[in-house]
Amino acid sequence: MAPTDRETEAVPLPTRPVLFAYDGSALAALAIQQASRQWPVGRDALVLCVWQPADVGFTPISKRHFDARSASEVKKAAGETAAYGASLANKAGFHAHGLAIEASPIWQGIIAAAQEHNASVIVLGAHRRRGLTGHLLGSVASAVAAHSRTPLLIVPQAD
Repeated sequence: MAPTDRETEAVPLPTRPVLFAYDGSALAALAIQQASRQWPVGRDALVLCVWQPADVGFTPISKRHFDARSASEVKKAAGETAAYGASLANKAGFHAHGLAIEASPIWQGIIAAAQEHNASVIVLGAHRRRGLTGHLLGSVASAVAAHSRTPLLIVPQAD
């Protein structure tokens, strides 16, 4: 029995957003580019910059100096960083918006945001840590991988 035209038409499925954990690094930008090759143009995305006072946790996009001890200045810089990441995601073909949240540790903020926004996948870059310091500090990517129930796309740092 041949399928009818209705059965062969592509039916758009409701999609949940892709969540990008964006820290302002070149690796985070690369993760957005790599992810754009995995999904069709126009996919909803949330670009998340997680911040914490003092130990900021991201690379500010703005070159202006700010006081890392001032929560309001860190929050503003994180918002600018998330907005910039969203502009990169939009240029890569996503329908993205930025979000900055305060959380410590950072990995918990990423997982909480993914759950809150019903993300279909978390995309993040994995900065390679070497030596004893890297072993002791761990990485955000490995912590997210160990604790998240949301699927992950982890883009490794190039050698």
